[in-house]
Amino acid sequence: MIIVLNSSTHRIGFQVILRFQITQYARDEMLMKKLMEYLDCGNVVRREEAVDLKVTKFSDIDNKIIPFFVKYRILGCKYEDWLDFCKVVNIMKEKGHLTKEGLDEIKKIKAGMNRGRE
Repeated sequence: MIIVLNSSTHRIGFQVILRFQITQYARDEMLMKKLMEYLDCGNVVRREEAVDLKVTKFSDIDNKIIPFFVKYRILGCKYEDWLDFCKVVNIMKEKGHLTKEGLDEIKKIKAGMNRGRE
């Protein structure tokens, strides 16, 4: 998930936050905890009928999540969203999110993800 927020504390006026999230039925909470342990990152959050594994730390996304899913490729319709997510990670690694051009590119990528994809 790519989140772009207004921010008075950032020079460009916006903050970009990345969140990698996997959701399963609540009955799979133990599985999600084991996945969190295996990946050595993130938090497991239980909701009423679901459980989420959420990773928000940029270095964990870059150094743990991306290498894992490069090795074990995502299949199906989510793969294109994954590629877009990786593009934004690369923009942020190069500090592009701190420029108007980079921020505009991130917003364009975000708009085309999930339901925005043609």
